[in-house]
Amino acid sequence: MIAVVDYHKGNLLSVQRGLEALGASVLVTDDAAAIARADAIVLPGVGAFADAAESMRALGQLTAVRERIALGVPFLGICLGMHLMFEEGTEGAPQEDDEESSHNAQGLAVLPGVVDRMPRRDAQGRAHKVPHVGWNQVVPPADGKNAAGRPAEAAFASPLFAGIDPGEFFYFTHSYVVPDGPFSIAETTHATAFPCAVQYGDAAFGVQFHPEKSSDAGSKLLGNFIAIAKGA
Repeated sequence: MIAVVDYHKGNLLSVQRGLEALGASVLVTDDAAAIARADAIVLPGVGAFADAAESMRALGQLTAVRERIALGVPFLGICLGMHLMFEEGTEGAPQEDDEESSHNAQGLAVLPGVVDRMPRRDAQGRAHKVPHVGWNQVVPPADGKNAAGRPAEAAFASPLFAGIDPGEFFYFTHSYVVPDGPFSIAETTHATAFPCAVQYGDAAFGVQFHPEKSSDAGSKLLGNFIAIAKGA
């Protein structure tokens, strides 16, 4: 059973349908106890970081999800769901004038760093529209390493992208990006290159794009996650 986490912030039907169309058994739930029993977890992305994190905290979901990830239970965070894998996020958090004080919202803290607003200009000063909305290419990370510490090759190294060609297009809609790091397993470029997929351990993943809205490539990625969940 794959639990799709409902933190009362939006419509989860497209994610549920995308998984069920591939033969997965899905439970959409806000119950932390049910999440703690699930064979795999999907955390969809709806709303702002601070608001979503507070809802998950109030419902007991943050602790349940964090503990399951620590146990190696397969996890997929989508868009905001990927953001919530990190320590902190600025979206929706009250900001103070004191630069030395952090009032960022607290996430799952599975991965290190702060999720912040996407830059509106590239290195040459050219303006880019934010939010970043639409189809964009996804490629292996360019820093020479992937989540497993191996040199990046022409093909994706992570099993989440098995059978997906570098340069494939996925659908994005977001204004915030996660920090770069060795956890990056894919990236895309809009104003700047940024991680669009991350991995923690063997079975916890996050994607910035929406696979449930990304046609055949998105369906392939969801199918890969289902296979990872079954293998676990």
